[in-house]
Amino acid sequence: MSVQELKLTAEQLEGTEATLSQWLFNVGDAVQEGEPVVELETDKVAIEVVAPCSGTLQAQKFQSGDKVEPDSVMALISTEAGAAVAEIPPANESKSVELPQTSTSEVREASDQSCRHLMGPAVRKLVAEHNLDIERMQGSGRGGRITREDVLSYIASGQAEKSVSSSTVSTAVAMGDMNSRMVPHSNMRKAIAKHMVESLLEKAPHVTSVFEMDMSNIIEHRKWHKQEFADKGVKLTFTAYFLAASAKAMAAVPDMNAQFHEDALEIFQSINIGVGTALGDKGLVVPVVKNVQALDLFGIAQALDDQTQRARDNKLTPFDMKGGTFTISNHGVSGSLMAAPIIINQPQVAILGIGKMEKRVEVVDVDGRDEMRIRPKCYVSLSIDHRAVDAHQTNAWLSAFVSEIEHWGGVTL
Repeated sequence: MSVQELKLTAEQLEGTEATLSQWLFNVGDAVQEGEPVVELETDKVAIEVVAPCSGTLQAQKFQSGDKVEPDSVMALISTEAGAAVAEIPPANESKSVELPQTSTSEVREASDQSCRHLMGPAVRKLVAEHNLDIERMQGSGRGGRITREDVLSYIASGQAEKSVSSSTVSTAVAMGDMNSRMVPHSNMRKAIAKHMVESLLEKAPHVTSVFEMDMSNIIEHRKWHKQEFADKGVKLTFTAYFLAASAKAMAAVPDMNAQFHEDALEIFQSINIGVGTALGDKGLVVPVVKNVQALDLFGIAQALDDQTQRARDNKLTPFDMKGGTFTISNHGVSGSLMAAPIIINQPQVAILGIGKMEKRVEVVDVDGRDEMRIRPKCYVSLSIDHRAVDAHQTNAWLSAFVSEIEHWGGVTL
């Protein structure tokens, strides 16, 4: 009998810590090569570990909630049909594995156990978005597993309004007329909280500078080019312009493309810009567009479009979140006029905030007379680590950034 190990490689983690979220198969189930077998969760992304071969899942070493180290053997897969179910010894015991003989009927009984609680990322996302109770649904998948089609059918039936989500463990507390519920923090939410506290209170003294920026030029440029980009399958957003302008501003003030260390400021030649991407109530992730300085607007838009879509589809890998040298928070997309973002990814030295665009009246000098004009404008803020840079570099960087946007293509409207 041939047995292969299901491992979590160091490359998949990229140095982060992982927690086992759920097994997608039970012991005794048949699995196919390349099929996701187990799902892990880091502080930033979800990872699916796929079967290295086709066969029968013989053993599971970890359970939901366990921490998983790089290169850990998570399970055994037998390539012989009907092979015996085995137990893997705990990590602190002997690594030798014995496969006791188990009857085919016992294996079949194990594989026939209910799989209702085993759901893939797309199914869990639907359940969470619609606040559904999976116990009210009929699963048509193997072992009673609930599929995406089951969820869609349940929603279409009109029963969804009566459901209370079981994807979030809640504890109701009744106090007279007051009701409340306790929603445990996800690993992502815990990580965000930890990073924010460390960045603001323990590491970096934050200072924020705010400029106003006229968006007329890039609005006009985008109007003439967005269809051209769309014809090539790429969405041209204002954020792509912000990445391009940030790279130009780095040429004027290289100290902003840096990381702070106790004995030196590490200034990078490659400009790798992380873009904060909200995931609704779940939190946010910061996928990184790498080597922005080497890309034209189309290349930036293409890379940004890909990263943003994969973030929303929960398909980012730890590698996609690594290597950032600067961060942009486009908080204006949710209606915020002005903000002072906190540097999420220490030891970066700065984070750019882009506020909501709206039409504003400005006073301009025309032939010695003051005239009022209406312009589409937004506030842009740069929060910096005052240990690394000062107001001089901050305002010089913002001046270069705003000038690049307002004079995009060498034109002033």
